[in-house]
Amino acid sequence: MTNVTPVNHHQNIPTVAKSFIAASGEIGNADLAPKLRHLVDLRASQMNQCAFCVKMHTEEALADGESQERLQRLVVWRHVDDFTPAEKAAFAWTEALTDLNPDTDYGRLRADLRNHFEDAQISAITAAIAMINLWNRVQVSNH
Repeated sequence: MTNVTPVNHHQNIPTVAKSFIAASGEIGNADLAPKLRHLVDLRASQMNQCAFCVKMHTEEALADGESQERLQRLVVWRHVDDFTPAEKAAFAWTEALTDLNPDTDYGRLRADLRNHFEDAQISAITAAIAMINLWNRVQVSNH
Protein backbone atom coordinates (compact mmCIF):
# COMPACT_ATOMS: atom_id res chain seq x y z
CA MET A 1 0.00 0.00 0.00
CA THR A 2 1.22 3.50 -0.84
CA ASN A 3 2.13 5.77 2.08
CA VAL A 4 -0.14 8.82 1.82
CA THR A 5 0.91 10.36 5.13
CA PRO A 6 1.68 14.09 4.85
CA VAL A 7 5.34 15.04 4.61
CA ASN A 8 6.68 17.19 7.44
CA HIS A 9 8.66 19.67 5.37
CA HIS A 10 9.57 21.78 8.41
CA GLN A 11 11.20 18.76 10.02
CA ASN A 12 12.82 17.42 6.85
CA ILE A 13 14.35 20.68 5.65
CA PRO A 14 14.42 22.88 8.76
CA THR A 15 16.95 25.37 7.40
CA VAL A 16 14.85 25.99 4.32
CA ALA A 17 11.67 26.27 6.39
CA LYS A 18 13.37 28.77 8.72
CA SER A 19 14.47 30.77 5.68
CA PHE A 20 10.87 30.90 4.42
CA ILE A 21 9.72 32.08 7.86
CA ALA A 22 12.47 34.73 7.97
CA ALA A 23 11.55 35.96 4.49
CA SER A 24 7.89 36.18 5.51
CA GLY A 25 8.90 38.27 8.50
CA GLU A 26 10.96 40.63 6.35
CA ILE A 27 8.02 41.13 4.00
CA GLY A 28 5.95 41.95 7.08
CA ASN A 29 8.44 44.72 7.88
CA ALA A 30 8.01 46.30 4.43
CA ASP A 31 5.86 49.37 3.78
CA LEU A 32 2.66 47.45 3.18
CA ALA A 33 -0.53 48.01 5.17
CA PRO A 34 -1.33 44.91 7.25
CA LYS A 35 -4.96 44.83 6.08
CA LEU A 36 -3.86 44.87 2.44
CA ARG A 37 -1.34 42.10 3.13
CA HIS A 38 -4.10 39.98 4.68
CA LEU A 39 -6.37 40.54 1.69
CA VAL A 40 -3.60 39.72 -0.81
CA ASP A 41 -2.70 36.58 1.15
CA LEU A 42 -6.34 35.56 1.38
CA ARG A 43 -7.07 36.14 -2.31
CA ALA A 44 -4.08 34.06 -3.44
CA SER A 45 -4.97 31.34 -0.93
CA GLN A 46 -8.52 31.24 -2.28
CA MET A 47 -7.21 30.86 -5.81
CA ASN A 48 -4.77 28.15 -4.74
CA GLN A 49 -7.51 26.32 -2.83
CA CYS A 50 -5.44 26.20 0.35
CA ALA A 51 -8.07 25.64 3.05
CA PHE A 52 -5.57 25.99 5.92
CA CYS A 53 -4.30 29.33 4.62
CA VAL A 54 -7.78 30.68 3.82
CA LYS A 55 -8.84 30.02 7.40
CA MET A 56 -5.63 31.45 8.86
CA HIS A 57 -5.66 34.65 6.78
CA THR A 58 -9.36 35.20 7.39
CA GLU A 59 -8.80 34.96 11.15
CA GLU A 60 -5.76 37.27 10.98
CA ALA A 61 -7.65 39.83 8.93
CA LEU A 62 -10.58 39.82 11.34
CA ALA A 63 -8.18 40.22 14.28
CA ASP A 64 -6.68 43.28 12.54
CA GLY A 65 -10.11 44.87 12.13
CA GLU A 66 -11.12 43.77 8.65
CA SER A 67 -14.88 43.34 8.18
CA GLN A 68 -16.53 39.99 7.67
CA GLU A 69 -18.49 41.44 4.75
CA ARG A 70 -15.37 42.50 2.83
CA LEU A 71 -13.75 39.13 3.47
CA GLN A 72 -16.82 37.34 2.17
CA ARG A 73 -16.90 39.50 -0.94
CA LEU A 74 -13.18 39.34 -1.73
CA VAL A 75 -13.75 36.48 -4.15
CA VAL A 76 -15.96 38.81 -6.25
CA TRP A 77 -13.90 41.98 -5.74
CA ARG A 78 -14.33 43.11 -9.35
CA HIS A 79 -18.11 43.24 -8.98
CA VAL A 80 -18.51 45.11 -5.69
CA ASP A 81 -17.73 48.57 -4.37
CA ASP A 82 -16.32 47.34 -1.05
CA PHE A 83 -12.70 47.83 -2.09
CA THR A 84 -10.64 50.90 -2.96
CA PRO A 85 -9.07 51.36 -6.39
CA ALA A 86 -5.66 50.71 -4.74
CA GLU A 87 -6.87 47.44 -3.26
CA LYS A 88 -8.37 46.40 -6.59
CA ALA A 89 -5.06 47.10 -8.34
CA ALA A 90 -3.31 44.91 -5.76
CA PHE A 91 -5.88 42.13 -6.23
CA ALA A 92 -5.45 42.22 -10.01
CA TRP A 93 -1.67 41.94 -9.50
CA THR A 94 -2.21 39.09 -7.04
CA GLU A 95 -4.33 37.18 -9.51
CA ALA A 96 -1.91 37.80 -12.37
CA LEU A 97 1.05 36.50 -10.36
CA THR A 98 -0.88 33.56 -8.90
CA ASP A 99 -2.46 32.25 -12.10
CA LEU A 100 0.23 32.87 -14.69
CA ASN A 101 -1.19 33.51 -18.14
CA PRO A 102 0.96 34.36 -21.18
CA ASP A 103 -1.70 36.84 -22.34
CA THR A 104 -1.51 38.97 -19.19
CA ASP A 105 -0.56 42.59 -19.78
CA TYR A 106 1.79 43.08 -16.83
CA GLY A 107 2.72 46.56 -18.00
CA ARG A 108 -0.90 47.74 -17.75
CA LEU A 109 -1.24 46.14 -14.31
CA ARG A 110 2.03 47.76 -13.15
CA ALA A 111 0.84 51.14 -14.43
CA ASP A 112 -2.37 50.74 -12.44
CA LEU A 113 -0.38 49.82 -9.33
CA ARG A 114 1.79 52.92 -9.80
CA ASN A 115 -1.35 55.07 -9.66
CA HIS A 116 -1.68 54.01 -6.00
CA PHE A 117 1.67 52.75 -4.72
CA GLU A 118 5.36 53.68 -4.73
CA ASP A 119 7.71 51.20 -6.39
CA ALA A 120 8.98 49.96 -3.01
CA GLN A 121 5.39 49.16 -2.04
CA ILE A 122 4.85 47.36 -5.35
CA SER A 123 7.95 45.31 -4.61
CA ALA A 124 6.53 44.49 -1.16
CA ILE A 125 3.19 43.47 -2.68
CA THR A 126 5.01 41.33 -5.26
CA ALA A 127 7.12 39.67 -2.56
CA ALA A 128 4.01 39.04 -0.45
CA ILE A 129 2.29 37.40 -3.42
CA ALA A 130 5.32 35.24 -4.16
CA MET A 131 5.60 34.21 -0.51
CA ILE A 132 1.94 33.28 -0.07
CA ASN A 133 2.05 31.28 -3.29
CA LEU A 134 5.07 29.41 -1.90
CA TRP A 135 3.32 28.74 1.44
CA ASN A 136 0.11 27.69 -0.34
CA ARG A 137 1.97 25.16 -2.44
CA VAL A 138 3.82 23.74 0.58
CA GLN A 139 0.54 23.40 2.47
CA VAL A 140 -1.44 22.05 -0.50
CA SER A 141 1.24 19.40 -1.05
CA ASN A 142 -0.08 17.73 2.11
CA HIS A 143 -3.80 17.83 1.28
